[in-house]
Amino acid sequence: MTANTVTRISFALAALVLLSACANTIRGIGQDTANTVNATENAGKRVAHAAQ
Repeated sequence: MTANTVTRISFALAALVLLSACANTIRGIGQDTANTVNATENAGKRVAHAAQ
């Protein structure tokens, strides 16, 4: 293997690691957002129930 080939393979592996990390971050943000929406809805329901 030449140095050029090793460099290309290294860059490709680094790109795969970065992309998988980004995908995990995006999934995590989606889950956090969903949890926030659920908590807000539940709080609204409790306030509405308490006001009755």
